[in-house]
Amino acid sequence: MNVRSDPRIWCLAVAETLVWAGFYYFFPAMLLRWEASFGWSKAEITLAATLALLISAFVAPRFGSLIDRGHGRALLTCSAILGGVMLGVLTQVDSRPAFIAVWIVLGVAMGGCLYEPCFAFLTHRRGVQAKSAITLITLVAGFAGTVSFPLANVIAAAVDWRAAAWTFAALAILVAAPLFWIGGRRAADDPEPTFADRNGGGRAVLRGRMRQPAFWLLAAGFAMIALNHGMVVNHLLPLLDERGVPAALAVLAVSLIGPMQVVGRVVMIATERHLGMVTICGVTFLMMALAGGVLGAAASLPLLVYVFVALQGSGYGVTSITRPVVTAELLGRRGFGAVSGALALPFVAATALSPSAGSLIWSWGGYDAVIAALVITVLFGFLCFVGAVRLARLHPPED
Repeated sequence: MNVRSDPRIWCLAVAETLVWAGFYYFFPAMLLRWEASFGWSKAEITLAATLALLISAFVAPRFGSLIDRGHGRALLTCSAILGGVMLGVLTQVDSRPAFIAVWIVLGVAMGGCLYEPCFAFLTHRRGVQAKSAITLITLVAGFAGTVSFPLANVIAAAVDWRAAAWTFAALAILVAAPLFWIGGRRAADDPEPTFADRNGGGRAVLRGRMRQPAFWLLAAGFAMIALNHGMVVNHLLPLLDERGVPAALAVLAVSLIGPMQVVGRVVMIATERHLGMVTICGVTFLMMALAGGVLGAAASLPLLVYVFVALQGSGYGVTSITRPVVTAELLGRRGFGAVSGALALPFVAATALSPSAGSLIWSWGGYDAVIAALVITVLFGFLCFVGAVRLARLHPPED
């Protein structure tokens, strides 16, 4: 069945949009409000996001093995419910340890229902045909930030941030979880999974892949993208606030990152036949490096912020598709759940460290230093990626 006419893929797409909006983007959307409400420092608050994402990275390989054993549908559904419950619990906290504890559990939920497990599930289920499903899901879920930032801030301004948290909790439990369950069902005419792994073979494949330098270079390259974009998402609002950009315009700029991700994915669809996914993946590193340079110049010309958003959003948006596809192309499809889960660990760990890393760099050299770090990290990632591609092509996978 064509993915565009497959209601299961649309269910997964809407579910991914809601869990990204509620579990990931809700944190940066509320960062300034929590700073004002609790009186904690930026570094103290972003520590919670760091720990949540570190936990998400820690559970990724384990959840990948569950997906290889055929439990992807239950994992996605239960993780959405867990995350929704914890957003509700978040509204009751009044101390920093409790705040951090809630986000740690939310990290487990994120590790079980964001892009990594969903795409591993699709790759396991559909094999080489997964790319079209992944592309459609990312086209829809690219609007998660566009949903989260305005909706959360409108509700928080009208009532308070707790009302916004309850809203996203309800969306996760009552809408996203049922959609994951519906979207994850097998149809009668579905082929058998190409590389089901019910006997632990994925772990053996993973051990073999981890002996290849290409695996580690690919992991490092993708981790640099995560570090770069994580600092952008968590610090763009404070960065623009420091430069005197009106709050409404700053929220608009951040909200446009999602649509620009979708634009990047549409351009990718139009060009992949001519360029190939590996080349497109490499170009995205360079786009994000250029974006950092444009952001630095925006201090003297604020309208360049929108050029930055276009480059950053479209560049990063494409990586959501290219990472699983390129991973399968360079490292093979056998044991993909375990391999992609292991690659997700440094990626999500870098995302986890990014809020605190941005805060530390800011405390040392201000947001000018943060902008410089954005450029340096992604250029280093590009060099790692090029090395991974060359080594993988010298020693291609057998599957």
